[in-house]
Amino acid sequence: MSVDPTDKMFNDEDAARAYFEAQRWPDGKPVCPHCGSDHTHRLQGKSQRDGLIQSNDCLGSFTVMTKTVMESSHLPLTKWALAFHKMAASKKGISAKQMQRELNLGSYCTAWFMCNRIREGMGLSKDFP
Repeated sequence: MSVDPTDKMFNDEDAARAYFEAQRWPDGKPVCPHCGSDHTHRLQGKSQRDGLIQSNDCLGSFTVMTKTVMESSHLPLTKWALAFHKMAASKKGISAKQMQRELNLGSYCTAWFMCNRIREGMGLSKDFP
């Protein structure tokens, strides 16, 4: 199964963020992962990261990546979207080395990190209960 390279989710960071937000918050209202409040607002401006949201109750800030397998990653959401697709679409799985080649990742360590995080999230990791 091939990926359509013209699909905006795989090429545009804003489209990928909108896709992941729609998956995490289907009703369109972000919920704070720190306090569980849905009284939130988006932080905007040049000094703010794209997609940054703040809770009005606990004043904690978060993104769609907070408390997910993508947390603490500096990789763009477009790379994560492609990685999720490749892991889910391959019948026999995909190695970290192949992921590194196909996503043009800088190092094997990065690809290994992504693959292990995705496997853990899918419940395929041996260490995952």
